Amino acid sequence: MSEKKLEETIAPATSKTVKRFKGVVVRAKGNKTVAVEVETVKMNKKYRKRFKVSTNYQVHDEKNVCKEGDKVTFIECRPLSKTKRWRITEK
Repeated sequence: MSEKKLEETIAPATSKTVKRFKGVVVRAKGNKTVAVEVETVKMNKKYRKRFKVSTNYQVHDEKNVCKEGDKVTFIECRPLSKTKRWRITEK
């Protein structure tokens, strides 16, 4: 599926800046929901040492096209359920 088709299905961003993340799908067992792990690098204030922190996000996958291990980009959207506030834009 091409990027343009996925982008067209998503409403255009308003004046608010939209958060975007890239990550790897770690779980794709639910219907229209995937768990995506995003790694960020943080730094300790005192010692200036860098370390990795990973966070899991519940992301909406409308067409169930993602599988475990896929690299995806997702953006912020309106709340879709109790934990889902993100939507996949490209695979």
